[in-house]
Amino acid sequence: MRDYSLREYLGMDEVVGPIFFIRNIHNVGYNELVEIVDEEGKARMGITLEVGKGFAVVQVLGGTSGISLKNCKVRFREEPLMIGACEEVLGRVFDGLGNPLDGMPKPVYEELIDVNGMAINPTSRDYPKNIIETGLSAIDVMNTLVRGQKLPIFSGSGLPHDLIATQICRQARVKNESFCVIFAAMGVKYDTARFFIKSFEESGVLERVAIFLSLADSPSIERLQTPRLALACAEFLAFKKNMHVLVIMTDMSNYCEALRELSTVRGEIPARKGYPGYLYSDLASLYERAGMIKGINGSITQLPILTMPNDDITHPIPDLTGYITEGQIVLEREMYARGIYPPIAGLPSLSRLMKDNIGEGLTRSDHPALASQLFACYAHVKDIRALASIIGEEELTPLDHLYLKFGDEFEKKFLSQGYHERRTLEEGLDLGWEIISLLPESELVRIKDQELKKYYKKRNESKPGRD
Repeated sequence: MRDYSLREYLGMDEVVGPIFFIRNIHNVGYNELVEIVDEEGKARMGITLEVGKGFAVVQVLGGTSGISLKNCKVRFREEPLMIGACEEVLGRVFDGLGNPLDGMPKPVYEELIDVNGMAINPTSRDYPKNIIETGLSAIDVMNTLVRGQKLPIFSGSGLPHDLIATQICRQARVKNESFCVIFAAMGVKYDTARFFIKSFEESGVLERVAIFLSLADSPSIERLQTPRLALACAEFLAFKKNMHVLVIMTDMSNYCEALRELSTVRGEIPARKGYPGYLYSDLASLYERAGMIKGINGSITQLPILTMPNDDITHPIPDLTGYITEGQIVLEREMYARGIYPPIAGLPSLSRLMKDNIGEGLTRSDHPALASQLFACYAHVKDIRALASIIGEEELTPLDHLYLKFGDEFEKKFLSQGYHERRTLEEGLDLGWEIISLLPESELVRIKDQELKKYYKKRNESKPGRD
């Protein structure tokens, strides 16, 4: 019989992969921290996944390899997994469990924070407002990122989402405010992790970036904790230090794969494509930690990145992510094959909070109409290209040829942008006007006359009308 007066027990009942089952214990809490000490006296940490009357299911963060089933000691700490937080985490590199990877000692933490976070009272939430300039015109002009928003990037295997992530880290700006970036990478290869760190060091932005890396050879359980640790640090910096924090999480598909693996080990009934039925609520527990709180100047903005298996946007991971978040940035493989970087697709991408945060007094008075007109004209270009593939370009009208020229210029000059090129919002808007001016004024039906008179760049060439 076990001694119920103690919070330490000898032995486990069953071990399955990184999970063990223990029975005949006192009633413990969900997400409670557990310490497992092997025969050599080395301790590993675990977290309760499932609890009931007199039993618990525990996931071991370091894996169960080498642990004796009968001779190990299990201690229940009666507290959740905590992470130390302070401003000194900026400029540092940590592993997926918050241990330093840069060879420097742990910073002196100001306080310990529950990695699961504290739910924001819905009545205390403030509506996301004011934009974050990423330096990429395809986002700043067409799919504006707003402080407090969660705007995912839908990518695919082999597409340059890692480059885009580091470019946004280097270039993102908030005017006249304290700003920092929390970068969480899950299941990445060693060379990719080195690329992230080297990119931030060489560009000189590492001092305002905190990096959490869970490598591909780390236990898959670690991937489930990495974004939670990163978000806990972000909450401290945003709501205690009044900073505007951009949290970039890549790759959320690796996170979901770890969740599916854990669910399979636990013997749970799978849902769509083998993922657990609680995938939606689990993702929501991460994404909903973005936002702003009334009376607090800081904010948390999320830019999660995920790779769509087989480029399938209806796959459960992007599908559920789209339900929770406020829009999406979609990368297009066909554009990337034509040498366009960043290959941000113009039509399936959108930012649902953009309309309330651009225009007079926010960005520029012409921004809403110009973005809408660029979107409409580019959509028409897609229709004309489809028609040309059937009847041939020689059968198109002169106006259709102008649209095709506009489409090429829009992709090559506006959407396409060098990895080291940062455009301000003003420069992006001016470039948009330069390209939209390839079309006759009569086609720009979404723009008011006063805006056309002010920004439209008249051309000497003839302006063909519709046939």
